[in-house]
Amino acid sequence: MEINGVEIQDTFAEAFGIQVSRLLVTAATKKLAKIAATEATGYGTSVIGCPAEAGIDCYVPPQETPDGRPGYIIMICNMDKKKLDHELLERVGMCILTAATTAVFDAMKNPDEKMTTGKKLKFYGDGYEKMIEIDGRTIHSIPLMAGDFLVEEELGVRSGVAGGNLFIMADTPASGLLAAEAVVNAIESVPGTITPFPGGIVASGSKVGSNKYKFLGASTNEKMCVTLKDDVEGCQIPTNVDGVYEIVIDGVDEDAVKAAMKAGIEAAVKVPGVLKMSAGNFGGNLGAYKLNLHDLF
Repeated sequence: MEINGVEIQDTFAEAFGIQVSRLLVTAATKKLAKIAATEATGYGTSVIGCPAEAGIDCYVPPQETPDGRPGYIIMICNMDKKKLDHELLERVGMCILTAATTAVFDAMKNPDEKMTTGKKLKFYGDGYEKMIEIDGRTIHSIPLMAGDFLVEEELGVRSGVAGGNLFIMADTPASGLLAAEAVVNAIESVPGTITPFPGGIVASGSKVGSNKYKFLGASTNEKMCVTLKDDVEGCQIPTNVDGVYEIVIDGVDEDAVKAAMKAGIEAAVKVPGVLKMSAGNFGGNLGAYKLNLHDLF
């Protein structure tokens, strides 16, 4: 298959089940909301080494938020519900409560269950906390030096999908990077998805385990390293490709991840120099979801 002269390889992205929480962070200004959302989603690229996968989903204008202030929806993900519960408490408590003028509301539609993050955080108020209602939501108001921090009592969690991905292959590193940025920008418009790596772009695509070091759970994907094209047997990079980037996508469900992958491909093929789009998988042996690129269209 070709789109705009770019080959779309007949392969699939192998994705995994993950537990996802989706919350809205609001503040007095869009800038302050973005600062808190960014802080709360830090150190969240991959559960290979991070305590969660996390990222900013989308901006929400004041007219669409419970408290009439600008905000950002963020997603925090972990394979384990107990670990996700811990991450919600830590990230909301240490990164959002500490940020100026913030509030936190549940933004998960159709959750499987709720985490009592706000109920736990209220104790920071040391007995001075209050319970109020905003837009039909149970909110804990915690007094701070700068005013009250508002947090919804419960935050929804549901089973989502992690590890949807795209490989961009371009004629030069510059065109590959330009395409990667275009893909991330396109995915930002797909609700219920995040690209958790720095700037949404993966420079360090990996494989399971290691060829040489037994203590490693993951190591570089040498068959996709442009500087090793002439040195590695079974190299998967075409000879005319010198720019390779990966985009990893997490979502609230399979449909959201598929929509993001489709939007990403449609954006990438418009960038001059992009020669091929592919995806990473493990032969279908590890992940429950096999997202075929051709099926997206």
